[in-house]
Amino acid sequence: MNQIHFDTDYMEGAHPDVMQRLVESNLEQTTGYGTDLYTQQAKGLIMETCCLDPERAEVHFLVGGTQTNSTVIDGLLHHHEGVMAAETGHINVHESGAIEASGHKVLTLPSHQGKVLAHEVERYVNDFYRDETYEHMVAPGLLYISQPTEYGTLYTFSELQELSDVCHSHDIPLYIDGARLAYALASPRNDVTLPQLATLADAFYIGGTKCGLLFGEAVVVPRGKELLPHFFPLVKQHGALLAKGRLLGLQFGALFADGLYFRLGAHAVALALKIKAAFADNGYTVYIDSYTNQQFFRLPNALIDRLSSLATFELWGPRGEEQSVVRFVTSWATREADVDALIQAVRNDKEEGDNPK
Repeated sequence: MNQIHFDTDYMEGAHPDVMQRLVESNLEQTTGYGTDLYTQQAKGLIMETCCLDPERAEVHFLVGGTQTNSTVIDGLLHHHEGVMAAETGHINVHESGAIEASGHKVLTLPSHQGKVLAHEVERYVNDFYRDETYEHMVAPGLLYISQPTEYGTLYTFSELQELSDVCHSHDIPLYIDGARLAYALASPRNDVTLPQLATLADAFYIGGTKCGLLFGEAVVVPRGKELLPHFFPLVKQHGALLAKGRLLGLQFGALFADGLYFRLGAHAVALALKIKAAFADNGYTVYIDSYTNQQFFRLPNALIDRLSSLATFELWGPRGEEQSVVRFVTSWATREADVDALIQAVRNDKEEGDNPK
């Protein structure tokens, strides 16, 4: 029996609609580096979806998430500045020091199930400038958050508004990592729209790699021409510029042409919540109360070992002596039949445990 997979949300290639657009245009000749018509059309669709002024805003397509984070953060910071982030934030934990490699330090803040709090950002900045030796220190020049967080949790509109207000009161940009933004927008607990996000953040990106594309992220800068006036050469310096730029434009054009992006997010979240309900109904502990496509549970190691013969998923941290935290992730392409098979295995295991032979 072939295993089913819940490791992450980029295991598959691309949605058939995206592949069709690529195949149909495969032998066309277009100009490079995103100057082609397909890329311009895709940028227009994203600006329209975000309700942005095309005379002021900019959209840039980059190849991957780590390149996107390191490039945007480098562009928004001065040489002497660092980026504030939750201690659990992706740029601090899972990007192999990419931010530090570009010459900037990650300044960590306490994590509250993946989130940072506005009053703690305020305190960090105020305490920094109250220190008489602050000119010898790395200045907080940017706040990085992700929506959803590494733990699948969500910032509410009011929380984002508070963070935005604090940042702007100190003339510090707010940057939002949206690698899994589709799954945040589709969550039943979400109260933030894309247009609202564009009013609160100075820059954010819409992840394509984890939502139906072969690769690619769309950086949205509502005040692009003012905030990042020389972003193009910086993208190239960071190795994030694709010569065949139309491949990104075509993919994002397919994703935003008829709401596909939002449908894919809704599919993944619905199946993730089905998994969550099944584990809870069978008496297992939800480790983090996530309403997005990442679900975390604390399970007995014996159950983890038995389920591993059927499905692949990740340990979230080191294995414990008797129990461990695991993560199950659904994607735009997850099959409901696979979710049902996982749920049935959990139920069968529970029934056998309750009725030993």
